[in-house]
Amino acid sequence: MKRIDKIILDDWHPLIPSNSVRECSIVPSRLLGEDLILWKDGSGVNIWQDLCIHRGSRLSLGWIENNHVVCAYHGWEYDRTGQCVRFPAHPDQRPPEKAHVKVYESTEKYGLVWASLGKPEREPPKFEEWNDSSFRKILCGPYYYKASATRAIENFLDVAHFPYVHEGLLGDRRRPEINDYEVEVSEEGIVAKNVRVWQPDPDGTGIGKDVVYTYKVLRPFTAYLRKETHEGVLAIFATVTPVDEFNSTAWLYLAMNYAFEKNEDELRSFQDKITSQDIPVVESQRPERLPLDLQAELHLRSDRIAIAYRKWLKSMGLSFGTI
Repeated sequence: MKRIDKIILDDWHPLIPSNSVRECSIVPSRLLGEDLILWKDGSGVNIWQDLCIHRGSRLSLGWIENNHVVCAYHGWEYDRTGQCVRFPAHPDQRPPEKAHVKVYESTEKYGLVWASLGKPEREPPKFEEWNDSSFRKILCGPYYYKASATRAIENFLDVAHFPYVHEGLLGDRRRPEINDYEVEVSEEGIVAKNVRVWQPDPDGTGIGKDVVYTYKVLRPFTAYLRKETHEGVLAIFATVTPVDEFNSTAWLYLAMNYAFEKNEDELRSFQDKITSQDIPVVESQRPERLPLDLQAELHLRSDRIAIAYRKWLKSMGLSFGTI
């Protein structure tokens, strides 16, 4: 497996909605090319490498018994710390300390289970509207991309594709112009302000309007937008799980402080439609890894956010999903 950059190894990545992990069940997952299992006990969700250290079979084939994970191959039992506590073939033999599964860090936030394969020094990225009761929050996804997380995030930041990929919804081919806008870059991330566009149906309500975007890049694979109109604010918190270099899973949270008469399923269906239009385009992009050399492709003023994103990734030395 390719060496993983420390900056993403030590970061948090979402794996699954919290309510999808139930006690007495094992859920397989994958992150940064590593196969994992998630299982829950009274202390919370545990995340382990999906590997029995005896003969290398998948623990995801096993089951939970007496708060232990039992390997389906030879019945080895592991307690919540990952320590093997029983060899069924030798019940009187005490397992040595090295009979231990690799255990990873886990946390729950925004209704999602997050994992880190390294040593996280900060919390998962901040979702500004999460604790604001004037906004309702709607989780959309998962959306599966046969593409790198960097490609998926750059597409989320791209405004100029609206009139073509999302014509009749987020854009109109008769009005493709993009105004000049401001971009600020710091070690903490990227902020693009005053991105103005007209959209036929910007939020699933079916009402066309002029909107003003603010974009933020919070982590290499997490971005945010805030779309303001005279009716209110729609914010989207978008975080992409890097399954491996060329496969990723996107999770989008909608936060709206208006249009409460609209059914959540309708709004979710609208986001499903938008993303289904994005996926084939993103999956078609070549090279598969995002080029960080700005000479490798042509850029326009309207690509200012993407240019800043590529420079920012390059400044932190990110190689995963980039070229």
